[in-house]
Amino acid sequence: MSISAELEAKILRYYHVEKWRVGTIARQLQVHHGTVQRVLRRAGVPPAQSTARASKADPYLPFILQTLERYPTLTASRLYAMVRERGYRGSPDHFRHIVAMHRPRRAAEAYLRLTSMPGEIGQVDWGHFGHLQIGRGRRALMAFVMVLSWSRQVFVQFFLDARMESFLRGHIAAFTAWNGVPRILFYDNLRSVVLGREGAAVQFNPTLMEFAGHYRYEPRPVAPARGNEKGRVERAIRYVRNSFFAARTFTGLADLNAQVALWCKGQAGDRICPANRELRVREAFEHEQLQLLPLPDNPFNTDEVVAVHVGKTPYARFDLNDYSVPHTYAQQIVTIRATSDRVRILDGLEVIAEHPRSYDRGAQIEDQGHIAALVARKRQAREHRGANRLTNAVPASKELFVSAAARGSNLGSITLALLRLLDRFGPAELQAAIEDALANGTPHPNSVRIALERRREARQAPPPVAVDLPKHVRAKDTFVQPHLLATYDTLTEQHHDD
Repeated sequence: MSISAELEAKILRYYHVEKWRVGTIARQLQVHHGTVQRVLRRAGVPPAQSTARASKADPYLPFILQTLERYPTLTASRLYAMVRERGYRGSPDHFRHIVAMHRPRRAAEAYLRLTSMPGEIGQVDWGHFGHLQIGRGRRALMAFVMVLSWSRQVFVQFFLDARMESFLRGHIAAFTAWNGVPRILFYDNLRSVVLGREGAAVQFNPTLMEFAGHYRYEPRPVAPARGNEKGRVERAIRYVRNSFFAARTFTGLADLNAQVALWCKGQAGDRICPANRELRVREAFEHEQLQLLPLPDNPFNTDEVVAVHVGKTPYARFDLNDYSVPHTYAQQIVTIRATSDRVRILDGLEVIAEHPRSYDRGAQIEDQGHIAALVARKRQAREHRGANRLTNAVPASKELFVSAAARGSNLGSITLALLRLLDRFGPAELQAAIEDALANGTPHPNSVRIALERRREARQAPPPVAVDLPKHVRAKDTFVQPHLLATYDTLTEQHHDD
């Protein structure tokens, strides 16, 4: 722990002037004895020699020192097990204290202050800023941050993931905002940048190399565990977190990005430039912008491209949501090309559907034209099957369809009406009724129904039942022979026997 300068002065005075022991100083000043020893070592004055007591570890001290020299990071517990095998019987706590005293200390490393010329170096990294709930989807809120090393001009854009496509879109947005590209970009060892490395040999992500070649800059990953090499972007992320994002309210991703764009031009640009404290960051950037590489004529393509299998239902699934396609593409492979706000679905080079992109979860994004076409197709299929059944069972229905079509009638409703009559009256009766309707020049289901009823009444047959009803329900439709009412008069006649 850190102590005050006053307390450190007291420790040195009590030790050197008053000749107090380390334990006495620690007890009187109410600090740990290790703190007292650390202050004495830091002062460069060795502590007074004391009579060392014999320790059980003394015979094993040469072995301990040799092992620590070869393996300086070996744990005390492993070293304790090794000396136990060689006969040591001391306690593990005392042994840890011995190891801590003799373990070689790594020398403090000094770092050179990194300097750069205007337009030479930029630094890039991601920052995680929690999550956003969009409908049923919970998305990570990631900030893409790029900073110019000389002027400290910062660019920030928020995304809902840290995929390669978002990574490249952040680059393009920064280059466009600055109207130029730095010659070198420093990266952390992200999978979007480095696929593997062995010493100084680095295997770059081929997509990033293609992107860097398009914009003519040099990607340079920093050494592992060397955060000081990209400290400017890490400080920029901390600055964004504390000065912009803290207590910030926003309605969505677009609103958040609009706010951070104004912040980068305003508050972030008003800072003092560390490279030249007489300038603001905005003024330094105006000078540095002239030294940036020019932008290419065409931007790099950052579309997400995915091959998707359309199932039995006419939807293609992409990024947790379903997007409709024409029903003719069911059970086929299609290609999805997605930007941050649009989703296009292609069959080869032909665009068969286009939708706004959704970041919800389990949502169905539909083109009503696709659904209406499928419904019409299903209706036509049902009508076609019904018409086939009618023409096979009742040949006269084919002529009725021709006559009705010539009059502009709805063949679908005619088919459904004739199918119901077929189920109720049977094919023979329907055939005869259709012939009557055609003979009368009225090819319509109502005329067929009237002819069927007329024929039923002529036979004095009961009305047909379309479904298999219970007997007591069917009995209600049974034909009843009217009874002569004159027979009831006999009930009022007087007989002589009475």
